[in-house]
Amino acid sequence: MLGTAFFFAYEILLRALTIVGLAAVALGVMLAAPLKGMPVLESISRTDRAVDRSDLPAVDRFQARDGTTLGYRHYPAHQPAVPRAAVLVHGSSGSSIAVHALAKALAAVGVETFAPDIRGHGVSGTRGDIGYLGQLQDDMADFVSEIRKTRPDVPLTLLGHSAGGGFVLRVIASQVGAQFERAIMIAPYLGYDASTSRGKSGGWAQADVPRVIALTLLGKLGFHGADALPTLAFAVPPGSKMMLTDRYSYRLMRNFYTRDFREDITAANRPLALIAAGDDELMLSDQYQPAVGPSVPVCVIPGVNHMAVLSAPDAVAPISGDVANYRPAL
Repeated sequence: MLGTAFFFAYEILLRALTIVGLAAVALGVMLAAPLKGMPVLESISRTDRAVDRSDLPAVDRFQARDGTTLGYRHYPAHQPAVPRAAVLVHGSSGSSIAVHALAKALAAVGVETFAPDIRGHGVSGTRGDIGYLGQLQDDMADFVSEIRKTRPDVPLTLLGHSAGGGFVLRVIASQVGAQFERAIMIAPYLGYDASTSRGKSGGWAQADVPRVIALTLLGKLGFHGADALPTLAFAVPPGSKMMLTDRYSYRLMRNFYTRDFREDITAANRPLALIAAGDDELMLSDQYQPAVGPSVPVCVIPGVNHMAVLSAPDAVAPISGDVANYRPAL
């Protein structure tokens, strides 16, 4: 009897160890799957190259709570200034350089504008990586505190483009969101499974799906030691690594966009608006309103693609005017 029980327990243990061993091997294989690069997406590069940045302001810097120095560009308001300032967040791979034309347009209509290099981009931190999931929200809180040193009372509008638009939604749904008057998402990336997203973001981004699955499973088990592995590649031109971030680590990929856009819209504690590019080659602009619902007004700007919405006169004029002329509902 005892021998039978021992043999049965031994069999169960052996099978359990076999399953654990096979799972470990499978996870190892998935983690080892190499992240492949992307061929350049010329429509993005061509539009970006066409922007005049001869008057790009110098980078200013502030210190985040972990001691890291992060960069941003400051665009003082032209006179007469309006009683409002803006924080303008760039999209994936880019930096504050990418939003220069829109930042200038905002300043020209009297809106003082601050354009940060989000950690992992530009001059902020380690290119393509962050320290932990949630660090970007902490950085935003620290950046607002930096702005408040000289602008203690001015209402702040938070704007973000593409992945930065998704991140803006994430911020406005968090405690940091209370620091802003409202938020505007510009051609936002709302997630790989959103009805607004083209496959592989229209050829702009490619995820290492096996590695993402493995790291997600490990994270659910409380293991985050491999979260610095790269999991997302972008279709940037060869030789552009000095200016652009060509890949993201798992933790940066997960932090720099919305968590679940439906939940974040519900949790948003400030008014939201969305501006879409009519000829967006990465997103499906006609799907935004059905996706976000009636609580978020959507404006589609015709004749501009994903990057031109940040620089074309027909796009930056209505966006900057919307910010400058906004009046909160009573």
